[in-house]
Amino acid sequence: MRYVLAMHVIAVPALDGAVPFDLSTPGQVFGMTTTAEDVPLYDVRVCTPPDGIATPGPLGGLRLRTPYPLDALATADTIIVPGHDTFLDEPPGEVVDALRAAHARGARIASICVGAFVLAAAGLLDGRRATTHWRMADALARRHPSVDVDPSVLYVDEGQVLTSAGIAAGIDLCLHIVRRDHGSATAARTARRIVMPPQRDGGQAQFIRHEDPPDGATALQPVLAWLEANLDRPLTLDDIARHASVSVRTLTRRFRDQAGTTPLRWLSHARIRRAQQLLETTDLPVERIAAASGFGSPVTLRAHFTRRVGASPQAYRNAFRTTPPQVPERHSVT
Repeated sequence: MRYVLAMHVIAVPALDGAVPFDLSTPGQVFGMTTTAEDVPLYDVRVCTPPDGIATPGPLGGLRLRTPYPLDALATADTIIVPGHDTFLDEPPGEVVDALRAAHARGARIASICVGAFVLAAAGLLDGRRATTHWRMADALARRHPSVDVDPSVLYVDEGQVLTSAGIAAGIDLCLHIVRRDHGSATAARTARRIVMPPQRDGGQAQFIRHEDPPDGATALQPVLAWLEANLDRPLTLDDIARHASVSVRTLTRRFRDQAGTTPLRWLSHARIRRAQQLLETTDLPVERIAAASGFGSPVTLRAHFTRRVGASPQAYRNAFRTTPPQVPERHSVT
């Protein structure tokens, strides 16, 4: 299911004790999302009770009241529930009812961090895979055994219902929604504006360990930049390690510590992103896109692309092309 609507309305219900970062994330991401001509694509509305809410003291102790009441959830296209500090308590009945009604009419429902507990209380996660902050994943699983809780990922997309892990993973989720709605070029433009990678590889597992990088480890950015510049080459682990002047074993360890994934997996994802960009913004045949993105052949590109993106390259191009197809010139026949 795709949600591509002009000025798509996103409602953010602010519960008492809301985490300020979670609360502001949808506005920061979707509010910065525009077309290439700088036309806004989303209308973000933070909804509060009549008397407003207070955020936790240690997180700023703010008082907040907005022009949008909780009733505004009834007309939203997407609802994103942020985390709040009393997430282990039963959420307000009016919010639960509003979420159930929104789900029934086909609205998209998402959560940031422990906002997943509100979705679970509304029964929207029953029988679904979901995630939340890794420290609270066990509590979510115990309280709601019908939910398939995955604490290792940054976000989970179950179609109409989406959940994300802690704090910054809410940005990953929002960028994913932008990508799903409008394609990777728009998501990349938004990511540049908020100074974020368009898509982070790995999951929460890289944060759960909390291990310091090994002594002597260096930042991966120069290696990643070199990989991006050489995606069309048939690179091997030995090639990458040779460029980084380290052993394959050291290279693999540094990628796992600093990027949460393996070198070849990161390379594969970067090639998919390159293919998406070319499919969206050019009329190059699939054969040339396969070569330019390092997959070599259309068959290999199609297999990797379909597994990663969930659509064939041609279907993706048809859905997300940002430039009209070139029409061959007409020639008169005499």
